[in-house]
Amino acid sequence: MAFLVSSAFRNRTVVITGASAGVGRAAAHRYARAGAAIGLIARDEDALNVVKDEVERLGGRAFIAPADVADADQVFAAADAIARHLGPIDVWINDAMVTVFSPVWDLTPDEFRRVTEVTYLGVVHGTMAALRHMRPRNCGTIIQVGSALAYRGIALQSAYCGAKHAIRGFTNSLRTELIHEGSRIRLTIVELPAVNTPQFDWARTHRAHQPRPVPPVVQPEVIADTLYRAAVQPAREYWIGASTLAVVLGNWLAPGLFDRYLARTTFAGQETDTPVAPYRRDNLLEPVHDLHRTRGSFGSEARNHAVAVRGAVARVAPVIAWGAALLTLGLLARPRPRGTLRTRYR
Repeated sequence: MAFLVSSAFRNRTVVITGASAGVGRAAAHRYARAGAAIGLIARDEDALNVVKDEVERLGGRAFIAPADVADADQVFAAADAIARHLGPIDVWINDAMVTVFSPVWDLTPDEFRRVTEVTYLGVVHGTMAALRHMRPRNCGTIIQVGSALAYRGIALQSAYCGAKHAIRGFTNSLRTELIHEGSRIRLTIVELPAVNTPQFDWARTHRAHQPRPVPPVVQPEVIADTLYRAAVQPAREYWIGASTLAVVLGNWLAPGLFDRYLARTTFAGQETDTPVAPYRRDNLLEPVHDLHRTRGSFGSEARNHAVAVRGAVARVAPVIAWGAALLTLGLLARPRPRGTLRTRYR
């Protein structure tokens, strides 16, 4: 099958963590079609080799660098190896994550720590590795794969939500440092809605039923398109999906009401009717080799499109609308001049 390959990223190097499945794998495919040389980082070497073959069939080049992003030394070594084999790193995408579906009281400290080390510190380690290669050249783009849950924590994913909140804080601090330095390195966060990836098939759970994404759900290729756009048209932040906009803005306007709404809906909303198998495998500590793929088990309801807007635009629009509404109400509430009344009833 022939593919139309763009030359937009020809001779440019893109590094993707979490590249063996889901959003990371879809992003590898997207950048491959743009002709990029792609450094693939994840724990499972066999799965990375499969993605490498896919990238090369799509028109890109690839180099695999197996690493656990929770280990900074492994990430730094992977970055160095990628740069040696593919050339200077132009774009770095931090996507690797793990999660546990559980109330806080059923989590162990070790589980919470592992989610934090991969999902948050993995981003820190990846960003540090990227900076080591980008700062001497004073150029490059770092893209953090975030979530609507970076703005609004929900039930059953406290460790993951905490990690995504931390990514925002870390990234905002780094951004101010880069601005202070006069750096030309670009920094973007892409906030995701629910995505149809394998994480719901292999994430650890302490619940009785199989996990599921909270609808509406989008396909990982939708996210990959925005991760590509974030490198071509950089912005401080991108929000993907109407649900992301609703979560962020709804929490901003009425956080207390949102607490109660989410308390009612997100327990059942994150579970299917299928009981969890007695010996279900999960990827918290080790890869689940035979589940590596781009899409998960919810394709029948997943959408192939979603709105993607810059965070600045998304924030300003409701403020303008709210201001216009207040102005209109103020005009309607103004007392009419007496002359107008006399004219009406003369």
